[in-house]
Amino acid sequence: MRTLRLTLAYDGTNYVGWQRQANGLSIQQTIEEAFAPLVGSSEPPTVAGAGRTDAGVHALGQVASATLDIDLAASAIHRALNVRLPADVRVIGVVDATPGFHAQFHATGKTYRYRIATTPVLSPFDRWFVWHVPALTGIGRMRDAAAALVGRHDFASFQAGGGFVRETTRTLTRVELRETAGELQIEIDGDGFLRHMVRAIVGTLVEIGAGNRPVDDLLRVLAARDRRAAGLTAPASGLTLVSVRYS
Repeated sequence: MRTLRLTLAYDGTNYVGWQRQANGLSIQQTIEEAFAPLVGSSEPPTVAGAGRTDAGVHALGQVASATLDIDLAASAIHRALNVRLPADVRVIGVVDATPGFHAQFHATGKTYRYRIATTPVLSPFDRWFVWHVPALTGIGRMRDAAAALVGRHDFASFQAGGGFVRETTRTLTRVELRETAGELQIEIDGDGFLRHMVRAIVGTLVEIGAGNRPVDDLLRVLAARDRRAAGLTAPASGLTLVSVRYS
């Protein structure tokens, strides 16, 4: 048996998220089914992802692991998977990992990017990859507010309902707002993320930028430990998992 480490990129628009679900096609299921012809009569491997991206969320550098019995070279597996995968899911790389490697449990950090289009009219070519907030103002207010999120905090106020995570404390090392012509990008580095956490942070920052919340409101939101204290959940379309880090 050997353990493979896969780096994946995908457009999550047409999927129910990373994890297998009964109500639609997932990225995990798609990858596992692509493995099936390679292992013959053996059971296809379970492919574990570093992050369980939600429905409609994209990835540039998702990492996954799979343990299986196969003699093909990693480069041959790489090519064979891409032949069998749909065009909106690509394997960027395949390498042999150390025995016992697990993409989720061994990850030490992730980077997410959220894109907001600020143009009066949204390009039809961007519609699946951004949140359209025309003429968004107050970006300086958003940047000032975001500084309060850096560090180790209890992010329970930014966790979607229905989660089963008991420990809601996480460490964010960077919350950076980058403004370009017609677009605002928010990048967040952290050691882990709760369900919908990045999208709730972005939604709250947009409300601050619109003047609907004071700049220092995030301190109150963090202290509340109550999802009702934070702002709206930004749409999934604007969110991308950029990369996963390992020690």
